[in-house]
This record gives sequence, C-alpha cells and structure tokens, in this order.
Amino acid sequence: MKLKDIQSKAHPTFFKEHQKKLYQSLEDKHTTIEQVDVDDPLNTGMILNMGPQHPATHGVLRLMLELRGESIVKTKLDIGYLHRGVEKIAENKTYQEFMPYTDRMDYLSPYSNNVALCTAVEKIADVEVPERAHYIRMIGSELARISSHLLWLGTLVMDAGAVSFFIWTFREREKIYDIMDNLTGHRFTVSHARIGGVANDITPEAMGLIKEFIETFPQELKDYHKLLDRNRIFYDRNENVGVLTTEDALDIGATGPVLRASGYAFDIRKFTPYARYTEVEFEVPTRLEGDNLARYYVRMEEMHESIRIIRQCLDKLPGGPVRTDNAKQAYPSKDEVYYSMEGMIHDFMMTDTGICPPEGAEAYHAVEAPKGELGYFIQSDGTGHPWRLKINAPSFANLQVLENILDGEMIADTVVIIGGVDPVMGEADK
Repeated sequence: MKLKDIQSKAHPTFFKEHQKKLYQSLEDKHTTIEQVDVDDPLNTGMILNMGPQHPATHGVLRLMLELRGESIVKTKLDIGYLHRGVEKIAENKTYQEFMPYTDRMDYLSPYSNNVALCTAVEKIADVEVPERAHYIRMIGSELARISSHLLWLGTLVMDAGAVSFFIWTFREREKIYDIMDNLTGHRFTVSHARIGGVANDITPEAMGLIKEFIETFPQELKDYHKLLDRNRIFYDRNENVGVLTTEDALDIGATGPVLRASGYAFDIRKFTPYARYTEVEFEVPTRLEGDNLARYYVRMEEMHESIRIIRQCLDKLPGGPVRTDNAKQAYPSKDEVYYSMEGMIHDFMMTDTGICPPEGAEAYHAVEAPKGELGYFIQSDGTGHPWRLKINAPSFANLQVLENILDGEMIADTVVIIGGVDPVMGEADK
C-alpha cells in the first residue's frame, strides 16, 4: 500500500465514514428514529454509543444501541480497538517464541492459552509428551479455569450493584496467583508450557499450596451459593434476561459455558479429549434456560468440577520427566546447558531455529478454555516458524451472541448481559 493510501485511511474522514456505515446499518433495518415522542417523552427513540471507553463493558468493546425509551430495539457491535495482530506476529516467531504472546490473549487464563498452542504444535510435529507433564498441564489449566470464573463472578455481581463481592472473589484469585508464582515463577503471564512438556516440575511449595486451596475453596463456593442463589436482587437481575435458545446458540457459533447454558452439552475435554482428561471423571454442567442465570449456574458448577479434576490429578500424578528428551523438539534442561557443550548447542538451535514440523503439514487442535473452544490452526513450510497460524478464539465467537440476546432487553440490563457472556477483548481483537 502506498503512503498516500495509508494517510487517507488514517484521515479523520475515514473514521467518520466507518461510523456512518454503522449507523446506516441500524437505520436500514428500521424506520427513521423519532427523536421526540410528543405523547410519551419516555418513549423517545435514539442511538446510544456505549464504549469503547465505557468502564463496565469488560474491555474496549463498542456497542451501538438503537433505543426506544428504555428498551433496546437493535444492537450492533464494533470491535477491533485492541487489535494486536498476534496471528501475523506468530508467523514471524518460532513456535516457542510466540508462547508469551498467547498469555496476552485471554489474559485471565494464560495457562490454558499456553497449553492450546503447545498441543497444536505437538500434533503437527508429532511430539511425545511425558505423562507427568500432561497431569501438570491439567492442574494448571483447571486452576486457570477457576481463576477466570472467579473474575467473571466478581464482575457479574458488581455489574448488578454489589461491590464487596468483587473483593471476596479476588481474595481467592490471589491464592491461585500465589500457586502460579510457585509453580511457574510468575503470577499472571505464566508462559509455563513448553513444546514437549512444561518448563519445570511442581515444587513442594506449589504442591502444598494446591492441596490447601482444593481443601478450602469448596467452602468458599458454598458461601457464594448461599449469598447469591436466593438473593432476590441478583436473581431478578439475571432470570429471563439475555435468553439464548439452543438453535440460536448453534447457528451463531456460541461455545463454552454460553453454549452449555443453552442446553447443548458440548465440551472439548469430553468429545475430543486431550492431555489425560480420559483418565479423570467429571461432569459437563448444562442448563436448559439459556438466560443469564443459567450461565451463572453453569460456571459455578464448572468450578466444582475443576476442583474434582485437580484432586484426581494429584492422586494420579506419575513420576518421571516433565519434558521430552528429544533435542530436536524441545529445550534441554538447564543442567545440560550449563555443563554440556552438546546441551548448549541444542539450546542455541532451539532458540535460533526452533522445532520444524514437516513441510506442507497442517493441523488444528483445540482445548476447552474457560470461555469455550480455543483452537490453533497451523500450516508449516518446514521452517521453525509457521507459514500460517490462525486462532479460533471463544470470545470472538461468543461476542456475536450479544447482537441476538440484547435486542428487546432494557438498557439497564446491557452490562449485566455482557458480564454473563464473559468476553475478553484480548482474544477477540486478535
């Protein structure tokens, strides 16, 4: 593209035209909005911009709402304000170099993002992962699921008007951060997974913190249920609000808790298992109502099931290495690097070139992230970085639901419904 073309697109008139098209798309489907209803001023029609700077839209999400009084007639979404171009970045990095970028996608669940990338690369490059590494990945992923759901729960209740509850859920998230700090060396952006395994084994301190958490957290969940399940304000703000039918959920492409709350019990861990989820027992929480309250119950039950999975992983945790011993596929241990010339050479080659899947190979692999199906499609040209990498992000799929379930609702319920869908813009604006 020529410089003058770039400058013309950066010109303010370009953005004005973009905004004009969005407004026109609303008005094409409806009669011209009357600005004042003389008989009933409260029934005035207008178009309202919510976001992208709105503090309660769970990220830089812009909603254009056509209103008739307090009711939403039509909704249009405008995303892209957090665009980072991570798919194109991936094509210019080695597979392992791209790992930290996945942390910044669904930044509430970085561990699941790491595992999703690793499993896709291991599939296309035919990498064997040690048994112990599989179980460690499962423990980390389920802790990440709980951490993500805790933030969803705190913000959902705060969106409904209760601020203190947000602090209580963050108290439990802090415990998970402490576990991640001991397990991975980082609290937030962990980058713990490695192609062929994980970076390091579980430390005794991390093991103690995990065991303490799975003993104390179930009581916290019971307290949450006691406080919210029969709370009239919370119940009324979510029951029959933002209803999504099973047919619409499937047509739109909803995934994760949003899909399961609409009556379709699809979970990647059950239908196309990865790691060692076939070796543990757990249920797939599902509801039929499809409203915001159903999405609440599904995620609450998922936290119960995650604790159940972690208990089984700890009981079944085998001994052995935590990373494959193939020098062409994974980084050597630090002992090899520090005390062996061959180890240092292999470490340099993995950093410089990385793992090289066969030329022309392609693969897609998905995991059940906290928000739904998170998949990576990779095409290889035989080098150490992908020729093409595409990400199937659950937040991107679930955002489409908003244009369906917001129509006909009250303007006061907008933020609560967004909270129920639980999008994260880091992976939507990929």
